[in-house]
Amino acid sequence: MLFVLGFVLFALGITASVALHECGHMWAAQATGMKVRRYFVGFGPKIFSFRRGETEYGVKALPLGGFCDIAGMTALDELEPEEVDRAMYRQATWKRLIVMFAGIFMNFLLAFLLITALAMTAGLPRLTEPSPTIGALGCVPTQNADLGYGECSGTGPAQRAGLQPGDTVTAVDGVPVGTWSEFQTATQEKAGVLTYTVDRDGSELIVEVVPERVERYREDGTVREISAVGVTLESQGPVTYGPIAAIPASAVFTADLAVRTAQSLVQLPQKVGALWEAVSGGERDADTPVSVYGASRLGGESFAAGMWGWFILLLASLNFFLGVFNLLPLLPLDGGHIAVVIYEKLRNTIRGFRGLPPHGPVDYLKLLPITYVAVVLGGAYMLLTLAADIVNPIKLF
Repeated sequence: MLFVLGFVLFALGITASVALHECGHMWAAQATGMKVRRYFVGFGPKIFSFRRGETEYGVKALPLGGFCDIAGMTALDELEPEEVDRAMYRQATWKRLIVMFAGIFMNFLLAFLLITALAMTAGLPRLTEPSPTIGALGCVPTQNADLGYGECSGTGPAQRAGLQPGDTVTAVDGVPVGTWSEFQTATQEKAGVLTYTVDRDGSELIVEVVPERVERYREDGTVREISAVGVTLESQGPVTYGPIAAIPASAVFTADLAVRTAQSLVQLPQKVGALWEAVSGGERDADTPVSVYGASRLGGESFAAGMWGWFILLLASLNFFLGVFNLLPLLPLDGGHIAVVIYEKLRNTIRGFRGLPPHGPVDYLKLLPITYVAVVLGGAYMLLTLAADIVNPIKLF
């Protein structure tokens, strides 16, 4: 029951995010003197609507986002005589750009507000890989073929050498390590005495550790011999901030998340093979994209488990993706319209330098073939992602 409630709440959160994106376009258009004919939440059959001023507001049956109808968004739009002077394509470049960027800005703003709320409640998780800070110390257990570990007692190599919980290892045999995985790799691959450079409460120490050589099983059943010292990673959980400190912390987190989102977007074409493998019965890569259904499913799982922090972070991440995705210079995305506006401005500026009058608006009919290709490829990718989420979904647990 909690899963279903969380699923529905997350789906509604997605709808609200898209609806607010369209609100950004609408409010910017109204503020710059353009005419907004309609603003609807959802698609399909109309449930109800009302008119306020010159704009019709309403809700439609399918809660899959929303739309904002601005008069004259392109020169192909049919206009009433009173709409001609207020048509979007006839407005100054800066006005058109503000309107197109406003929807994207709304997604970024919503993500920032969600992250700020998260910073003051559940706390912000660490996006970067954890530093090599020692948690618990103890003996080195043996590993079974089922990848489980046996019981052990007594002290381990690191504990006998004098390492303490809270120590941060900064180098192994003089080679700097900045993350826990680098520390693990450097330790496991070396035989003989290990020399750790340790930061303990701001003081640098040199600790020599004699590791134990043990066998560890890989997932494919093969065995390798490594060095182990009997340490675990210190818990580096979410960090909670006060109202004032939350703002700069959220800004840094937001910038980091935006960069990661952009990097993920660039890698989308490379994920086709992994998605197809997931659909055809292979293992689902947790790093593959998810559909609206898949995201809502993850939202439902986090809600059912009481993981509000993850629920909010997922919704914030989705808003970042919507914002960054809409920046792509492809029609019918906002980025495609932005590219057209910038092209028209540059073209007319060059014509002005040559003593020529401004050219008319871009002929969108000539851009339709490119638009159709983008729509077909994008639609096919979305269907593939949806199929993977139905057949072989990513799960939190």
